[in-house]
Amino acid sequence: MYDVVVIGGGVIGCSIARELSRYALRVCVVEKEADVGCGTSKANSAIIHAGYDAAPGSLKAKLNVEGNPLFTELCQDLAVPFKRTGSIVVALDEKEVADLEALYERGRKNRVPGLRLLDQTALRALEPHISDQAVAALYAETAGIICPFTLTIALAENAYANGVEFFFNAEVKKVYALRPGAPRFLVKTDHLCLETRYIVNAAGVHADNISRLAGGDSFYLTPRRGEYCLLDKDQGSLARTVIFQVPTKMGKGVLVAPTIEGNLLIGPNAHNIEDKEDTGTTAAGLAEIIAGAKRALPSFDAQKTITSFAGLRAVPPQRDFLIYADSKVKGLIHAAGIESPGLTAAPAVAKLVREILAADGLKCKPKRNFNPQRPPVIRFSDLSFEEQSKLVRRDPSYGRIICRCETVTEGEIIAAIRRPLGARDLDGVKRRTRAGMGRCQGGFCSPRVMEILARELKLPLTQVTKQGGSSYLLAGPTKAPEETGKKGATNNGSL
Repeated sequence: MYDVVVIGGGVIGCSIARELSRYALRVCVVEKEADVGCGTSKANSAIIHAGYDAAPGSLKAKLNVEGNPLFTELCQDLAVPFKRTGSIVVALDEKEVADLEALYERGRKNRVPGLRLLDQTALRALEPHISDQAVAALYAETAGIICPFTLTIALAENAYANGVEFFFNAEVKKVYALRPGAPRFLVKTDHLCLETRYIVNAAGVHADNISRLAGGDSFYLTPRRGEYCLLDKDQGSLARTVIFQVPTKMGKGVLVAPTIEGNLLIGPNAHNIEDKEDTGTTAAGLAEIIAGAKRALPSFDAQKTITSFAGLRAVPPQRDFLIYADSKVKGLIHAAGIESPGLTAAPAVAKLVREILAADGLKCKPKRNFNPQRPPVIRFSDLSFEEQSKLVRRDPSYGRIICRCETVTEGEIIAAIRRPLGARDLDGVKRRTRAGMGRCQGGFCSPRVMEILARELKLPLTQVTKQGGSSYLLAGPTKAPEETGKKGATNNGSL
């Protein structure tokens, strides 16, 4: 029997779980994938927005502005890298200057601090590689960059350390209201049956389906696909801030931004689709974002792209967050339709959901032993030579480099597997350590990472997966070992 079941293990679900872990409650997170942060939270722009874009009076505006300043302390507590780079919106002709002025006024209404308009001279001093066509910009000093899946993992680890349970590979199939008119539910997955007083629906693009399963309010979330290109680190210095162009009705448009790890990110485009699982990229889509990014920053080399990817955003019908207690089913709380700036708003969304739960009757008694801090992750490449030498003497596994592109050691991979809610597949290691995120995209280090996973998890190599489920990487030997050496026999593994 749980007090709260949170459905969805993205940055919103994990933020809510961590917020609820402050109180004497029994809470669990149910996630259909094999790890946290496998949906929108792993494929977005990685921006902490200032808050000038959302319509004044909207939940988006309110929670963006409330959430932004929380990241300083939050990232210190969770040992998550975060940098306030500032952001600019660029006017590429004189007609767009009026749009900047309108955004500036909107930002003032939203009470966004640190906004100012830059003329061409100030703009070029800030961004030397900006397009020659740029005539002015709106600068927001509080914007920043972060790694969204590092943040999601950190939130989940801290929630887990404070008593929240996590269930993976657990897609919700049915929801039963056990007491009509009173908060009491049975949540069923393929292999779990959980009883709870409250449900928080944080299921991303599938939140509309969860509401339907529970007999709640009817709404439809449109999946909007955005494609990105990630460029090599030798391109990362071309942008000092997050560079936006004047937004359109489809969103903030194609941006160019440095990443927290030193790469350059361009994208996204914005196309509404029907398939809520379609995160494929297209040649036309990638060409679109490259051309769009070139308008603002023409000097980057698109041939330095090391990977491309796409993410889905859950676009709500009224273009505002849906965070409220369901009007039909008591005890069902929605945190749905969280498109941009959802990452920025996440800590404020969590606080609002807790307030809604309390107003609905959940008694939230603070824990005395809540620990807001997460033990930091050792990043071997960030250490000084003296620190590296001392670490290797203490644990020789940190002296064996597995991923040469990102300088990730065996010790770091072992630690990622052994940490709370540790990695259980290749992508889980990748998101926690960056092994496989460099120039070769795992072409050289993946076999070694698989061997470490198999050894640590006590699995045969053929059972190691890329991303859980049936995403096996090896089919096994083509011939039995005893046949090796016979004329014509082979013993090659099949990838």
